[in-house]
Amino acid sequence: MESAGFEPLLFASAEDFLSSGALPRVTCLITDVRMPGMDGIDLQRLVRRQRADLPVIFISAHYDNAVRLGALEEGALEFLYKPFAPSQLLALIDRIVSEAKG
Repeated sequence: MESAGFEPLLFASAEDFLSSGALPRVTCLITDVRMPGMDGIDLQRLVRRQRADLPVIFISAHYDNAVRLGALEEGALEFLYKPFAPSQLLALIDRIVSEAKG
């Protein structure tokens, strides 16, 4: 991400992210579905209550079409399964940042 010119913020868990105070200043949330503690689906629900406009991208190594469809119905921008081409993720983020700048 840094080599592509983006400034990532990394957190060990959803709870760490939520308690960090970073939510107001992030441009895009990239999360896994399965994480220790709160999962990515619950994180998305909480985040969307505060920032309904925040683009959310899910990444998962576990194919589950019901989870994927649920995340997309809840407003996720994209749901990528590992492995994926890094260029695919970078193109999504580039589009999000461009749209945010207007």
